[in-house]
Amino acid sequence: MLTIIMKRAFEPVFVITLKMCRWKPFSQGLKRKRKVKSGMKELEERIAKDGTVKAGGVLKVDSFLNHQCDITLFDHMGAQWARLFAGKQVDKILTIEASGIGIACVAAQHFNNVPVVFAKKAQSINLDGAQYSTKIYSFTKQKTFDVIVGKRFLNRGEHVLLIDDFMANGKAMQGLIEICEQAGVIIEGIGIAIEKGFQDGGNKLREAGYDLQSLAIVKSMDPETGKVEFA
Repeated sequence: MLTIIMKRAFEPVFVITLKMCRWKPFSQGLKRKRKVKSGMKELEERIAKDGTVKAGGVLKVDSFLNHQCDITLFDHMGAQWARLFAGKQVDKILTIEASGIGIACVAAQHFNNVPVVFAKKAQSINLDGAQYSTKIYSFTKQKTFDVIVGKRFLNRGEHVLLIDDFMANGKAMQGLIEICEQAGVIIEGIGIAIEKGFQDGGNKLREAGYDLQSLAIVKSMDPETGKVEFA
């Protein structure tokens, strides 16, 4: 407590008592922005319930993700990515055929309905004009594919979000990154539905500085028991 005595000539004495308080930096009074967790419990529960673990590190989720598609789940996934990448400029979403297309199209509704571009894995008569291309190795198919995107669909300086259903060793995503580098577009982030955390694809991309957000990261899985453990 601090007491201040004030007196003027020919006037009564005034006593003012001030309560001392501890100084607090202004920044401490601000509410900290809550970091959004990348994991998505709904997806993890669906994998545990309907996924099938097979030998060789294979996780089958074809009943809801990459053969038969659960659109409500896709919508919730898109909403989660929108939260994770909030504040980032996204002009287009880039994915690769075939399994990433449905997920990317539904997710785009949460990014102001931006166009979705998907890289094709084979030449066709419908592909005309100048093209960006590279080669990728598919863990699932056990073969190498040509990956192609028409140059008119990716313009230098555009901000792009990459989305795919799975990440294992990261070869497919590396192919999309190479195409982005050829096109001169800016990669704002990478959204993955299921990442196999026991393989090194995701960590390599994070170490390279990419903002990679996986909605479910599988730590381990046992083909004998069918149990899937998440990170």
